[in-house]
Amino acid sequence: MATGKNIRTYFQGTWHTGDVPVMRAADHGMWLGSSVFDGARAFDGLCPDLEAHCARVNRSAKALMITPTIETADMVKIIHEGLALYPPKSPIYIRPMYWAIDSGFNAIVPREDGETGFAICLEEIPMAAPDATTTLTTTRFRRPVMESAVVNAKAGCLYPNNARMLAEARAKGFGNALVADAMGNVAESATANAFMVKDGAIFTPIPNGTFLAGITRARHISNLANDGVQVQETVLTFDDFRNADEVFLTGNLSKVTPVTAFDDRQYQVGPVTRRLRELYWDWAATAG
Repeated sequence: MATGKNIRTYFQGTWHTGDVPVMRAADHGMWLGSSVFDGARAFDGLCPDLEAHCARVNRSAKALMITPTIETADMVKIIHEGLALYPPKSPIYIRPMYWAIDSGFNAIVPREDGETGFAICLEEIPMAAPDATTTLTTTRFRRPVMESAVVNAKAGCLYPNNARMLAEARAKGFGNALVADAMGNVAESATANAFMVKDGAIFTPIPNGTFLAGITRARHISNLANDGVQVQETVLTFDDFRNADEVFLTGNLSKVTPVTAFDDRQYQVGPVTRRLRELYWDWAATAG
């Protein structure tokens, strides 16, 4: 079942109304998981960082040995054509996707010269309310490393691990999980990058090859730098987060999500979190 409504699908060179079938039973991506995607956002007539998201899905494809077939600029153009089918300022989640079709060596490796599947799904999903928050807990599941998973791609095969993190957190009564890397330090949440504030200084886990340092994460760091504030990327422990003054998550779907609790530790939605949100919307209005 789809997450949003008013779905439109780009497949085989044209836009279709609805959630149309795009994958066949024998496609490599169907039975061996060689699929990648990216997520961008359109809202208020804006579409910030769309080019960066389209470029990343092409990089993700290469990481899974899938040959990308749509140049970034062409993908951006196709998406804008699809967005024009919606009323102005509609909140749309934008998801370009690739998957391998043909099998190569031992049926497991995608065939190097094989066909690549490509689709774009647009779904109308409202932006999170300005006062929306979440809570965090720990999980026994961890982020993998490059030697055991394709952590350098936004790959569909990584998400069952995210799902069991979220399921465990929800079973404990929390909205999300703060997740460890292989060394036991904080990597990110189950669905988004994590930041914390202590004594006015802003910290976030340093990218170490176990998680994607997101496009929205980078945008926030850039916006803060332009505002005269440097974010410190460093190794952070769970106790660092427990002792923080503010905690928030960042990702494409909601941009900024304040955290109000980590297990029994409570937080207020603080001035840095509010300022970050203000900076993002100001930037999006000029860059979108």
